[in-house]
Amino acid sequence: MARKTKKTSQEFEYKAEMKQMLHLIIHSLYTNKEIFLRELISNASDALNRIRFRMLTDKDVLDADAELCIRIKVDKDKHILSISDSGAGMTREDLIERIGTVASSGTLEFVKQLQDQGSQINAEMIGQFGVGFYSVFMVTDEVVLETRAADKDSQAYRWKSDGGGKFTIEEIEKAERGTTISFKLKKEAWEFAEDYRVKHIINKYSNFVDFPVYIGEEKANTVEALWHKPKDDIKEEDLNEFYKFISNDYQEPLAHLQLNLEGAVNFKALLFIPGTAPLTFYRNPDDFDSVHLYSNKIFIQDNCKELLPEYLRFFKGVVDTEDLPLNVSREVTQSSPVMAKIKNTLTSKILAFLKDLGKKEPEKFEKFSKNFGPLFKSGVNSDFNNRDKIIELLRFESTKTEPGKSISLKEYVRRMGEEQKEIYFISGDHREALEKNPKLEYFKKNDIEVLLLSEPIDVFIVPSINEYDKKALKSIDKADLDLSADNSKDSGEELNEDLAKSLIEVFKETLGDKVEDVVASKRLVGSAVTLVSGKDGMDSQMEKMMKMMNQGFSGSKRILEVNLRHGVIKNLSRLNLAGSTDPLLRKTILQLYESAELLEGNLQSPNDFVARMTELLQEATKA
Repeated sequence: MARKTKKTSQEFEYKAEMKQMLHLIIHSLYTNKEIFLRELISNASDALNRIRFRMLTDKDVLDADAELCIRIKVDKDKHILSISDSGAGMTREDLIERIGTVASSGTLEFVKQLQDQGSQINAEMIGQFGVGFYSVFMVTDEVVLETRAADKDSQAYRWKSDGGGKFTIEEIEKAERGTTISFKLKKEAWEFAEDYRVKHIINKYSNFVDFPVYIGEEKANTVEALWHKPKDDIKEEDLNEFYKFISNDYQEPLAHLQLNLEGAVNFKALLFIPGTAPLTFYRNPDDFDSVHLYSNKIFIQDNCKELLPEYLRFFKGVVDTEDLPLNVSREVTQSSPVMAKIKNTLTSKILAFLKDLGKKEPEKFEKFSKNFGPLFKSGVNSDFNNRDKIIELLRFESTKTEPGKSISLKEYVRRMGEEQKEIYFISGDHREALEKNPKLEYFKKNDIEVLLLSEPIDVFIVPSINEYDKKALKSIDKADLDLSADNSKDSGEELNEDLAKSLIEVFKETLGDKVEDVVASKRLVGSAVTLVSGKDGMDSQMEKMMKMMNQGFSGSKRILEVNLRHGVIKNLSRLNLAGSTDPLLRKTILQLYESAELLEGNLQSPNDFVARMTELLQEATKA
C-alpha cells in the first residue's frame, strides 16, 4: 500500500517475495560481483530495442533523432557509476510492476530451494532468474533510477531504493527520453570505478550488444551482426562470447549451426545448442528464451516461438531475414507464410545438422541427447512430416551399453541375432532398478539386447513407433512375446504337465480376481514369479504414470507368470499333492504375488505383506 511522503513523491513497500529475493542476492547468493554491469547493459539494450521497433512505424516520439546508444560515466574519485540509455524509458506503472516485483514466476521458490540444499549458484547464472536489475545491490547501498517514457507528453520519474524493504517514486524534470541508473559504490567495489575495469567487463560479457556502448566518448564494444559474417571469418572465441551474450549463459555452447540461405525464402541464422539444459528448463519451459528474430539486422522479436517447433526450442540464437517487413508485428509472425517457410527450412536443416553431429562427434551428440532428449523425443508424436528423421536421431540406453551411454534403433537392429524378430524394451524409473527386473532374466540368459527406457517421455514415445526396419517394438512387460529360444538349459527340470496344471489352478483359486490370469513363464530364470501385462494392457510404467496424472485411474489386471523350474514352485507342487487347501500353500502363493507387486511399486497392503512374511518365517524356522 502506498502512502504520500510529499506532494509528488510516494513510498512503497516491496512485495514479500521481492524482499526475500533481494536479501538472497545481497547477502548470500552471489560472489562474482562484476555481473551486475552485464545485467544493467542488457536491460538498457532491451529498452533500446523496444524504441527502435516502435519507431519503425511511429516516429512521433520524444527525441526521435537521438542516437540509440548506452553511455557509462565513471567518477573514480567519488566512486560513482552511472549507466544511461536513450531507450523506451518507463512509466510510473512500469516502475511499480517491473521493478517492485519478482520478474519470473517460480524464481524465488527455485533459488531458495537451491540455497536450502546448499547448492552453489554461480553469479553468472543470475540472468536466468529474471532478476538482473537487482544484482546492482551487490555493489551499492542505494540506487537512483531516473526515467522518462517515449511519449512526448510523458512524465519523468525518479525511483530510489536501498535494497531494503521500501522504494520511493517521485516526479522530476527530465528532458531526454530513456533511463539513467546511478549509484555510489561500496568500498569493497571501488574497482568498478576504474575505466579499464569497466571496459574489461564490457569486452567479456557485452561485446555484441547491438548498440554502441560508450565510456565517456570512447566506444567500448564491437557492435557487429556476427551472423552476417562468412563462416571462415568467425573465430571460435567470438562464437562462444556471442552465445554467452544472447543466452545469459556462463558456459560455452555444445555446438553451433550457421546458415545463409537464398531461394524460396531468404534468411541467415546462427543457432546454438547449450552445453547444459538451464536449471529451470523442464520446470518452466515457457520461460526459456529461444531464438531472436531480426529483419535486415534490426531486432524484431525475442523468443520468437514461430521459428521452431516446440521440440527444438532448446536452440538459442538469431534468425535474420529480408523477407519480412520491418514493421512486422507479433500477430503477423504467427500467421505469416514467410515464417512458416523459415520454420520448415530451419527444422529440416537442424535435423540434418543433428544427424551429422551424431556421425562426426558422437560424444557431443550423446551430451545433447542426455540434456535435451526428453524434449526432442516429443517430436515423434508432434511433427509427423519429420517423424522418420526424428526416430533415426533417438537414443536409448540398453542392457549392452555402459551406464550413461546410448544407442540408436539402427545400431540395435544391426546387433540383433539372426533368429530375433522383435526389438525389445523395458521401462522404469531408473537403470539400476530395470537391470534387476525379473523380466530380463530370459533375455540376459540368451544374450538378447533390451532397451532400458528410464525417461518418462519414453513410455509415450516408443510404443507409438510400433515398428522400425520391419521389426516390431515390444515391451518385455507384455505377455505375448515371441520367446522361442531354449530356456531349459542349466535351469533345472520343469514340473510335468499335470502337476503344473494342478498347481496353476490353485494359484488362480487363491488369487481370484486379483489377476487376469496365471500362466507358466518362459522368461523367468532365477525368479519364481513376475507380473506382466496382457496383450491389450498397458505397460506397467505407463500405468504408473497414468495413475500419477489421474488418481482415479485404476489400470488393468495383470497376468502372473510362474517359473515351473524354480525350487519354491516345486515345493509348492509337493504341498499341493498333499492337499490343495494347505494354509502354508495358500499363504506362500499370496506372498509370491505380493512380492511381484512390491517389485513393481504397486503393493497396496505392506502391513499384511510383512505380517504374512513373519508367519511364514515362523513356520520355516520351527524346530
